[in-house]
Amino acid sequence: MTTSTRERIVAESLRLFADRGYAATSVAEIEAAAGLSPGAGGLYRHFRSKEEVLASAIREHIERTRQQVSDVLEEATQYEDRPLEVRLRMTCQAGLAKMREEQDLIRVLFRDLDQFPNLVAEMREGIVNPLYDGIATWLSQQPEFAGSDEDWAAIASILGGAVVNYWLANESMYEPPTRIDEKRFVASWARLGLGLVNLDRAPASS
Repeated sequence: MTTSTRERIVAESLRLFADRGYAATSVAEIEAAAGLSPGAGGLYRHFRSKEEVLASAIREHIERTRQQVSDVLEEATQYEDRPLEVRLRMTCQAGLAKMREEQDLIRVLFRDLDQFPNLVAEMREGIVNPLYDGIATWLSQQPEFAGSDEDWAAIASILGGAVVNYWLANESMYEPPTRIDEKRFVASWARLGLGLVNLDRAPASS
């Protein structure tokens, strides 16, 4: 599938921003990476500014994430005949895959987020929160949890947060926490999820 000039500009700018930082990346470098004549103003025929390129990248990722969450929830019902532990592992693996997919965008925002609070808010509301909401919805729909009166949003924030933390630690420190490889992490994450089946339903003491 051929990509448009606009798509190339967005993809290459995000890669450069992630590698070098937003401020250190020039418009001419983006143009060269996108196959345009550097310094000739080709970027400005599609975007008003470098910041608008970044904003477009975030909004495209937001739209893709919304569609992915919708598709995953729709397809999840076909796996209900598999053991819950297998489904939990699949969910954890999907979360890690999503983090890898968004790695350039995450690098940019963690490196330069203080410059773009409005874009951070868009990413939080358009990508991060929908992913946590998707986990909560998925958990609440599993047959083994039917009738459970749980705070699925809070549980999703814990399980989802574990995935995010594992990936970020691996990404920023070049190895996972205490050198736990991904296979072990996924297996243990699923075991924690299995514990939800036998939660003590007694009210918590005040």
